[in-house]
Amino acid sequence: MAKERIGIMGGTFDPIHLGHIEMAKAAMAEAKLDRVLMIPTGNPPHKKDIAPAEDRWKMLCAACAQEPLLEPSRVELDRSGVIYTVDTLSILKEQYPKADLFYIIGADTLMELEHWRAAAQVLSMCTFLVCPRAWNHTPAQVRDQHKRLCDIGASIIMLTMEPMDASSTAIREDLAHGRPTPALPVPVREYCGVKGLYGMTGRMAQADEWMDKLFAALTVKRFAHTLAVAHTARQLARVHQLDAHKAEVAGLLHDCAKCLPLKDMQDISRLHKLTGDETLIESGNLLHSVTGAYLAAAEYGITDPEILRAIACHTTGKPQMTQLDMAVYLADKIEPTRADYPLLNKVRLLAQLSLEKALLCSMEGTTKYVKKGGKALHPTTLETLAWLHTLPKTK
Repeated sequence: MAKERIGIMGGTFDPIHLGHIEMAKAAMAEAKLDRVLMIPTGNPPHKKDIAPAEDRWKMLCAACAQEPLLEPSRVELDRSGVIYTVDTLSILKEQYPKADLFYIIGADTLMELEHWRAAAQVLSMCTFLVCPRAWNHTPAQVRDQHKRLCDIGASIIMLTMEPMDASSTAIREDLAHGRPTPALPVPVREYCGVKGLYGMTGRMAQADEWMDKLFAALTVKRFAHTLAVAHTARQLARVHQLDAHKAEVAGLLHDCAKCLPLKDMQDISRLHKLTGDETLIESGNLLHSVTGAYLAAAEYGITDPEILRAIACHTTGKPQMTQLDMAVYLADKIEPTRADYPLLNKVRLLAQLSLEKALLCSMEGTTKYVKKGGKALHPTTLETLAWLHTLPKTK
């Protein structure tokens, strides 16, 4: 049986950006790797004043949530003291004794390899995959360094990928000055804004507590989705002159009950008499809405009835939905990490123009999908559709 080929990509990831993601994916494709371990540095000996390790970890997990072969690893975060690559490689050799390890670096890092702690040992422990990213050296210097290291026994493969023009330093500056950050995954941008990282003004006083709770309560993919929904709800609120803070909070907490077992949601619902709708109570896909509204109040301290209502009706809709309700409902359906589905782009476009028309289009698409699967649409959704058809804005 062929050995597993495991890539290793380390860094401060301060913050993780699309350049890192594309670099890892390109190396995986070109070197035929089975997966790539994404390893944020805990206490790097050469960098100071970086964001807290747990924030960088949560952002990394959110950024990799849509990439099943990119695997976040805490192998450095959970160690104390100064962390050196030779120690990390030694641990990984023990964890994966039958695997071949491939360390992904940029060309600038190649120029520094001989100065790493226990460089000779490091060079013997893995193959280096070098991406053509050399901002401070000429191609000739990189070629000479490649030959010099290979002559002393290093295994180095120069990749041919096209490097993405993105840097964490530039992104931090853009965040601090409120500029666009197209190279930053939307969930990461939202995380930074909520917590006030990198010179941004934090948008939620409870950010530390809420992020820790949500990260613990949700799967990584659901956590990333939640951040993307909060971002999208905020953007829709600004477009349609709604309360952006309320929309963002509702988006952030809309799925806070989603990963609870159905029985736990049912117990909460019945104990606190959240609904008498047995169809809703029996549905794992729908019950997290009213349960989530309860938890948003009980565990996250939300008292605003508009926020709680938006959370409670984000699965089935509701006749007489407010525009805030619609913005949160639609944000859940169109956030940028959503897998493509029929009408997605149309709903996204309509959402910028009319929340009512976008909601009608989205619900009609859901109706067709549910009926095609031989299932019945929830009665409240049918009532919401009938109500939408009576609105002048949907004519």
